[in-house]
Amino acid sequence: MKLLRLLPILALLCANSLFAQSKIKIQGEVNVPFSSIRLFKGTSLVTGTIGNEKGKFTLEAAPGLYDVLIESIGYEPLKLENQTFNASVNLGLITVKESNQTLNEVVVKGQKASMELNLDKRIFNVGTDLANKGATASEILGNLPSIQVDPEGAIKLRGSDNVRILIDGKPSTLAGINGSSGLQSLQGNLIDKVEIITNPSARYEAEGMAGIINIVLKKNQNQGFNGAIETTTGYPENFGGTAIVNYRKNKFNFFVNYGVFYRRTPGRNSLYQEVYTGKQTNYLNQNSSSNVTGLVNNVRGGADYFFNDKTILTASYIYRRTDVQRITDFNYLDYRGNLFNLFSDTYRQQDETEAEPNGEYALTFKKSFAKKGKEFSADLRYLDYWERSDQTYTQYGKKGDGSAFPELTKVQKALNDEFERQWILQADYVNPIGKDAKIEMGLRTSFRNMINDYMVTEKQASGAFTVVPGLKNVFNYQENISAAYLIFGNKMKQFSYQFGLRAETTDIQTVLEETGEKNPRNYANLFPSAHFTYTITPDNSLQLSYSRRVRRPTYNDLTPFVTFSDNRNFFSGNPNLNPEFTNSFDLGHLKYFDQGSISSSVYYRQTFGKIERFRTVDTLGFARTLPANLSDQQSMGIEVASSWNFTKSYKADLSFNAFRAITDASNVNAAFKSDTYSWFARHSSRIKIGATDFQIRANYEAPQLTPQGSRGYMAWMDLSASKDILKGNGTLTFSILDIFNSRINRYESRFLEPRDGSGFYTRGESQGRLRSFNLTFNYRFKTTKQAAKQRRSMMDEEN
Repeated sequence: MKLLRLLPILALLCANSLFAQSKIKIQGEVNVPFSSIRLFKGTSLVTGTIGNEKGKFTLEAAPGLYDVLIESIGYEPLKLENQTFNASVNLGLITVKESNQTLNEVVVKGQKASMELNLDKRIFNVGTDLANKGATASEILGNLPSIQVDPEGAIKLRGSDNVRILIDGKPSTLAGINGSSGLQSLQGNLIDKVEIITNPSARYEAEGMAGIINIVLKKNQNQGFNGAIETTTGYPENFGGTAIVNYRKNKFNFFVNYGVFYRRTPGRNSLYQEVYTGKQTNYLNQNSSSNVTGLVNNVRGGADYFFNDKTILTASYIYRRTDVQRITDFNYLDYRGNLFNLFSDTYRQQDETEAEPNGEYALTFKKSFAKKGKEFSADLRYLDYWERSDQTYTQYGKKGDGSAFPELTKVQKALNDEFERQWILQADYVNPIGKDAKIEMGLRTSFRNMINDYMVTEKQASGAFTVVPGLKNVFNYQENISAAYLIFGNKMKQFSYQFGLRAETTDIQTVLEETGEKNPRNYANLFPSAHFTYTITPDNSLQLSYSRRVRRPTYNDLTPFVTFSDNRNFFSGNPNLNPEFTNSFDLGHLKYFDQGSISSSVYYRQTFGKIERFRTVDTLGFARTLPANLSDQQSMGIEVASSWNFTKSYKADLSFNAFRAITDASNVNAAFKSDTYSWFARHSSRIKIGATDFQIRANYEAPQLTPQGSRGYMAWMDLSASKDILKGNGTLTFSILDIFNSRINRYESRFLEPRDGSGFYTRGESQGRLRSFNLTFNYRFKTTKQAAKQRRSMMDEEN
């Protein structure tokens, strides 16, 4: 508790501040254009880049002792060992020699680490994880440290669901209109890497209390025509393919990524419920099975124009269409008084077809000046999203004695259209001052309009369908957000700092057109952020950081549309929600060793107005779950992540997170409070036996309490194997995901009214994805595996 008393004082000391790790620049020129230049500390990759068309390159790293590895297709690798860099340096012209070997005989001695550690973020190169082959973006995120993904696709970071999802550093329709729902239909083999930023600086949007997850898509700028194709087959049915093609000629670079896949996803759920009426207890045993089939097409294309080596203009377009059919069968067994008195037996089927076409247009300008580190960039994008859901529900019931129950027999239809249009304009400017100081500033404005048009009808005895009372409306949401930020940073010997402040104004208008309900909200907020860094040695650093964040209610949080597929469990949003605000502190440590690296952090967050979903159940057993703002939540924890090369053939990654969360929802109900301790861990081992790579990955999430109940443990394991074929131009990967079929979400919720003894108890399990088998084939054309690894190893200058 002493720590809790000190944290407000720490907040005052850190307010309006941002700290960053001290770095130097290593420049040079290779006699071969587009060479790969990588910096190693022992066997651990620190950073890397690709030279430009003139062979020039620039790397940034902390001062220290490094090995420099330079590789070019058709040339012998050159390794500069034990290079000491204590200040920025220019290595001058570096000459590499032509190789006498053919391209297919070139051997790459290094492989990019699956995890790269910085004090302000972690970078995961998902292509090195064999189990990611054939997976979706949502599944890939669920296998990364610090991230949890529930069966419905909701994403949590360090136990918090307030996460901002970006694609290539920007908001995108690929993430979906409903938070992160679109990631379940984004093919993982289109992804290059994932960045996790747990305490973002003022240059980022203030949205996202727990931090930012940035998904970087594949793209390269190598000269000539090159690319790769990848196909996947699996069970349950998982068929698809992607093509990544790039052509660069002088000042023009054209790129196209296309992916198509068909997937069948079976799932199952069970629920047991007791309802206390004050006079008797009623029981429900509910089981359901679902079968979801989907066809997804993704197209991402564009062009870069290089005015010179310092100025680039990029135009890009993304189109995705998802077509889904969802069949879910429900069975409800209702008991009155005791579990031997069957009252009714009801069967219900949901038959849904869903179409989601969406597009995104972007124009990006970036200019670097002659002055080192001085840059200007501007980005304009338009997001266009539409979803239509057409559902039919067929239901019939029997009484406990087996006779017909006409009141339970019905046919219903639900039609739901969702639209989103958004314009985003952003400009950023960086200007160094003196030797080590720099100033950053930027402006951002966004305009978003969302509409949800929904209607539920029921078939009458006459055969006509009439609207179910209260289930027809049009929800209109308009949001305008404008922001400006300013950051100043400097360095004093081993100590560096940055101070940042972001200002945002928000104007939100919501209207329910059928009933005329309005809820306008206008507010302005300041979001300070801060990072201090102390470099103990070039291999050992400490960082203290602070940021203030906001979570604005998402579309799913606000829309009053009631999900009607499950006739006993209804879910809806709350148009009257307010945003939640968080103060976040993080003390981090980063240490490099010859064989690997380790990072650790202690963190604390306090959230006001936290958005949480609560469940209510009436005396007939019909439940409704919707979000509300609760008083506050405090969470604190420790996180450790490491990557270690035990031998040339064996590598292991481990991440561990233990936390405590104190939640006060007494403003919703006096009994809704929780104080929980929990943890989750992930371990992967990769071993090479002969010419085959094997990988095993294990995950565990411990139980935890919630204000209204608890979540149970979850554990699962994946196994993969990979082998190069076709003289190294192809790779074959086989994976078994969830070997023991154990990835099951378990939960409990309860409420008891002390005055009259009424209330409920609910216990449920859900498994949104069963055990699956995937076989993936990747083929690289007009390139070699070395070139592919070089591209994966570079630090993309645009990101």
